Amino acid sequence: MNLWEFIGSRWQQLLLDSSLHASAVVQCTLIATALGVLLGVAVYRSSLGSAIATALTSAILTIPSFALLGLLIPVLGLGVAPTVTALVLYALLPIVRNTIVGLSGVDPAVVDAARGIGMARWRVLTSVELRLAWPTILTGMRVSAQLLMGIAAIAAYAKGPGLGNLIFSGLSRVGSANAVNSALAGTLGVIVLALLLDAVFLIIGRMTTSRGIRV
Repeated sequence: MNLWEFIGSRWQQLLLDSSLHASAVVQCTLIATALGVLLGVAVYRSSLGSAIATALTSAILTIPSFALLGLLIPVLGLGVAPTVTALVLYALLPIVRNTIVGLSGVDPAVVDAARGIGMARWRVLTSVELRLAWPTILTGMRVSAQLLMGIAAIAAYAKGPGLGNLIFSGLSRVGSANAVNSALAGTLGVIVLALLLDAVFLIIGRMTTSRGIRV
């Protein structure tokens, strides 16, 4: 059986695993965005705070994914909990860094003008600064989502959902029938999902970014 025959005979399972994989990546990216933007907003006015936040989130990326999952499994068990925790932690750096960069790059004259017309501090942040920083923040989200596509496959080590189970199943049976097809099908699925999700982010960027600040 060649690869395409293998995919054709198991397309329903592949579709289910792909949907679970994409769902995990999207949900973890959104959770990381909420946390990362909050952290970025909290520290972007302080050079020391920005440096500490960037250093801490950078340190997470130095931990091998297998090692991080191995540390989380005794605490959170197997399945969704360690998978989501690991993915959210890995997604933080691009979002935090881009939030800081985006907010720091807002023209002070624009902020002063907003304050001059009587806008409250929180309104200046939400209506002016975050809107102007949005393209940069969205870029951080795109980078995080692409990063998580690959890491989510490794989460199969913790019995997490997604295409990683197909890849691990194939690799664990190397030499047996369809072992290579299983690993290749899972890998191709991850690549296709990554391309599709990146296209979705491009569309979101076009729809949510004002023409005057599009890059």
